[in-house]
Amino acid sequence: MTLRPEVLVVGGGPGGAAAAYWLARAGREVLLVEKRRYPRDKTCGDGLTPRAVYELQGMGFDFTGPGVHRCRGLRSHAGGITLELDWPEHPIYPNWGAVVRRADLDGRIAALAAAQGATLLAGTEARPVLEEGRIGAVALHGDGVVETAHPRLVVVADGALSRFGRALGARRDRTLPFGVGARAYYSSPRAGDSFIESFLDLHDAAGRVVPGYGWIFPLGDGAVNAGVGVVSTFHRWHAVNTRELMVALVATAPPSWGLAEHPPLAPAVGGMLPMGLSVGPVVGPNWVLVGDAAGAINPFNGEGIDYALETGRLAAARAGEALAAGDPGRLQAYRRDLEEHFGLYFRMARIFMRGLGRPGVMRALTRVGFRSRSLMEWTLKVMSNLLDPTERGAGAAAYRLLERVVRTVPGG
Repeated sequence: MTLRPEVLVVGGGPGGAAAAYWLARAGREVLLVEKRRYPRDKTCGDGLTPRAVYELQGMGFDFTGPGVHRCRGLRSHAGGITLELDWPEHPIYPNWGAVVRRADLDGRIAALAAAQGATLLAGTEARPVLEEGRIGAVALHGDGVVETAHPRLVVVADGALSRFGRALGARRDRTLPFGVGARAYYSSPRAGDSFIESFLDLHDAAGRVVPGYGWIFPLGDGAVNAGVGVVSTFHRWHAVNTRELMVALVATAPPSWGLAEHPPLAPAVGGMLPMGLSVGPVVGPNWVLVGDAAGAINPFNGEGIDYALETGRLAAARAGEALAAGDPGRLQAYRRDLEEHFGLYFRMARIFMRGLGRPGVMRALTRVGFRSRSLMEWTLKVMSNLLDPTERGAGAAAYRLLERVVRTVPGG
């Protein structure tokens, strides 16, 4: 059987499903191919910031049904101090976030794409067939059957490992920092808490500070998502064991969460996080990368769902233009879109990540920042990319200040 969709989307996570949704909504013929079957799980904190909520609202996602736990803000701990910070008021984004299990979220977004007319093919692996540097066809392997698709354009959204993207020559820039995370689900008496929680003074089993953070995100269904994230700029990076950090997090988390009372509901799982658009090229002759496949993860906080949704939408817009003009070269503008939307922000976030690798920087930031509520409210806006348009000039100044702090604070 030969398939000839206008666009084939490889990967049915938030980025791929968003691209399929917006293309199908615009009337394009879309085939969305997912290697696994729904419901499918993924190593993730399951948190949706206001930016992610905004993207999903635009796609008609139902936040009132079961499996969605709304949260009003972030509760942070560092240096013996605790601050509760509401999500800020913003002219575009809502002042609330949510927590949704990825096992539920991904299938629901894919269903939204299918409702717009995209054809969903789950349980199928896609492999490119290259012809003179471009994708000439895509081989689809599923249930013992091999089919061939001949799309005009391809959106690559198959996650951080991105076997499809690597076959096209996409590679992570190894000079740029990345992260590693691990998480597990625990039953908790505080599963209905209205704040997500972070721990900025993460310690290893020996009690030494590790650059990164721990989290507990309430799911509203009797369980919480608890995890840790660490950055690669740490000088003892290779000695870090995220599973041991999970043990330390459980042992030191506030007892009211009840994490230490019972074993996790399933073994902890982990994975690598390519950050700050560290994978490229993001555009080829007739293909684009989105989401984790492009390294579109926020280096400030490890958030990937929003940036998958946003890059999926941006890629869909450029793919639609290329199809309308009959010119795949129009896809090249997607590279400019990423720079305009995320370039400065991600560059400053990478500087921040390098600073986190020096314990002196982390100690200085937490010691000074946590004693000023207004500074921490500003920090929440910056790290979640929620500055409003009137603050962007001040935001650029804040990024420059951050760079000076990172470069001048002693590392020991």
